Amino acid sequence: MNYEDRDTHGIYKGDNQASGARLMGAETLIGNDVCNQNGDDLGDIKEIMLDTTTGKVCYAVLSFGGVLGIGSKLFAVPWSALKLDTKEKHFVLNVDKDRLENAPGFDQDNWPNMADKSWENEIHSYYGTTKQ
Repeated sequence: MNYEDRDTHGIYKGDNQASGARLMGAETLIGNDVCNQNGDDLGDIKEIMLDTTTGKVCYAVLSFGGVLGIGSKLFAVPWSALKLDTKEKHFVLNVDKDRLENAPGFDQDNWPNMADKSWENEIHSYYGTTKQ
């Protein structure tokens, strides 16, 4: 599903359609598809993690793998590693499926402490990003 389909408030209608790629409603991002540069499906965004002290988006939590959501693994991906493809209306993460499958992940009942500096460094190192 894409952000235009999830837009119940009319954010991306008319003149706002062009600005939608820069300023987007968080509710419309949850559930958006994520693909890699080859068009392979990497799952969808389950949650967006905000730093409440800076107001910045830090991570998108992706669900990947499993069948019908059962057995899927969650991955916190640095927001800066995602790029919005406005033509295809999905996010692009520049990793192969195998790399994502082997990424540091967690299950829905055991979330990591995302404020932990060593966890943060591991995630940014894995995706080749720096903390914003």
